[in-house]
Amino acid sequence: MRLLSVIVPCYNEEENVRDFYDELMKTEKFFCQKDVDFEIIYIDDGSKDGTVAEVRKLHEFDKRVHLVSFSRNFGKEAGIYAGLQHAKGDFVVMMDADLQDPPALLPEMYSYLESGEYDSVATRRVDRKGEPPIRSFFARQFYSLINKMSKADIVDGARDYRLMSRKFVDSILSMGEYNRFSKGIFGWVGFRTKWLEFENVERKKGETKWSFWKLFLYAIDGIIAFTTAPLAFASILGCLFCFLACVLILAIIVRTLVLGDPTSGWPSMVCIISLISGVQLFCMGIIGQYLSKTYLEVKRRPIYLVGEEF
Repeated sequence: MRLLSVIVPCYNEEENVRDFYDELMKTEKFFCQKDVDFEIIYIDDGSKDGTVAEVRKLHEFDKRVHLVSFSRNFGKEAGIYAGLQHAKGDFVVMMDADLQDPPALLPEMYSYLESGEYDSVATRRVDRKGEPPIRSFFARQFYSLINKMSKADIVDGARDYRLMSRKFVDSILSMGEYNRFSKGIFGWVGFRTKWLEFENVERKKGETKWSFWKLFLYAIDGIIAFTTAPLAFASILGCLFCFLACVLILAIIVRTLVLGDPTSGWPSMVCIISLISGVQLFCMGIIGQYLSKTYLEVKRRPIYLVGEEF
């Protein structure tokens, strides 16, 4: 039989562990007919609730359920990478434990992959029902911006819910970078991808762990990971201000010689100095972001540490 590895990153998802398993098992009959068996890998990202205990109960009930528990919280990107490393299946799918990634789509996704026409089947939301309008607005702007600046194909509304062939998974694992942005990596590796659209599903239980600030920082990580356009922007901005300064110097010289009116007024000078200082700090901040990511890469620390595994 072929094997389907189901990767489920979790952080404080005690309430959803069992519900996710029950929903996934509703597709078991379909996969049995296809001679495909499951392995379910819950990746615990340093949860502080009873997530590990709930997975242990499932493991005692069904030995196909496995756990990789981190020594502390390393973030969802580390969870995705750990899941891909531990997956042994011929096919691998990543799903959230909160049931916002409907297991009912799996049979259709597998049918596309089984045909051999595609190497992965990805999902995207066609709406953002239940999400704050301000978050939806900035999310759309982020996708638009990063697609203009980078060569990675990142689809608006794309979920991490994706069924992949072993070839696709191996290509992702070959990218061992420390600063990971999976949505960009999926687009960067290429291959033939089928996109499935579905209406947004709200969490069944619990609350989202992603605040607006965390999403903002995640977006910055994505931009830095897949484009150097901000560095080019800083350089262009510097050249522009140098040109503007030369023009203003010439204007002041001409005004003084022709009109005999020396330049005066400290308020305007303070404003100009503040503006230029702000631009300089902004550009230094851009350089600092790239430098910090380089610093983290060269240290070669592990992406995650395992505290418990079964």
